[in-house]
Amino acid sequence: MKPKSLLALQVKTPLIAILCAGLLAATAGAADSTKGREVVPLTPEFKPGDYVWNPEVSLAGPVVIIVSIPEQTMFVYRNGVPIGRSSVSTGKKGHATPTGLFTILQKKVDHGSSTSKGAKMPPMQGVTWSGIALHAGNLPGYPPSHGCVRLPLDFAAQLDTVTSNSTSVILTDQKHAPGATATPGLLLGGKTGGAPAGPLPPGGFEWQPQKSPKGAVAIIFSTPDATAYVYRNGVQIGRSTFVLDKSEHIHGSHAYHALAGVDAEGRHNWLATTSIGGGEAPDVKALAARTAIPSAILEKVRAIIVPGTTLIISDLPVSRRTQSKPGFGILTATSAR
Repeated sequence: MKPKSLLALQVKTPLIAILCAGLLAATAGAADSTKGREVVPLTPEFKPGDYVWNPEVSLAGPVVIIVSIPEQTMFVYRNGVPIGRSSVSTGKKGHATPTGLFTILQKKVDHGSSTSKGAKMPPMQGVTWSGIALHAGNLPGYPPSHGCVRLPLDFAAQLDTVTSNSTSVILTDQKHAPGATATPGLLLGGKTGGAPAGPLPPGGFEWQPQKSPKGAVAIIFSTPDATAYVYRNGVQIGRSTFVLDKSEHIHGSHAYHALAGVDAEGRHNWLATTSIGGGEAPDVKALAARTAIPSAILEKVRAIIVPGTTLIISDLPVSRRTQSKPGFGILTATSAR
């Protein structure tokens, strides 16, 4: 029986190894990067080094970065509006770029590499503790890297102006755009595990925000568990039972990001960024109206939702396989079927 896995979620860490430094040759500085060529949005033939950059079409709101490995293309959205697109070069055979939902962990501009005799490195934004990053580099027209995502030098500098630590980054091995169905392969890659530990206390929820006072927030609704889990900086700070109306049937796993705008009741609008495993992404507000959850924890969770907060709704259970170090966490979930 093959296990089905929810997803791997990597969140912000204050400590990260030298980003890609051990993977880049001493000469891999800005001088060796593809400078890039800015083109108009509807350019029919998008060549290596080409990019589009229009940040003025959406001046505020959370930024979401999506990298399509098959298309060798990056898409940048701010508050749900496309503001940039760029050719990229990803990991070569044997050093594949990992797929999944990540956040930017650390940003470096013109930092000196400890393994490259102090050579200046181009703009770099780390997305994994093991050294995978978005950075300026050479774009030969095929995947040549050791797992990092290479960008044109000019585009990398522009991208750096709109991102921050905790900006969401989605690396996928299937062609897709926000709101469209995708099957990002290793995004669902996990190992077999068990059910979450311990029963919930009377009242149907627990709330322990002191376990992780600050950091990126992720909220996961698992319909098989009938439980919502709240993570901050990779640490579980709360969970609660919920009851979904019998008329609702969730199929697949769906990721959303909170936008800057709120409605008359103060509820955030949500951008559907990824759908995995089939099924349409539910309308978050419509679904909320047909979901019963203890009001006490609902108020607490709403208070920590900010633009860029991640929400995942899934038809897969969450497992006990949660690894946590200070400021770092990976969440996986499995179900043997």
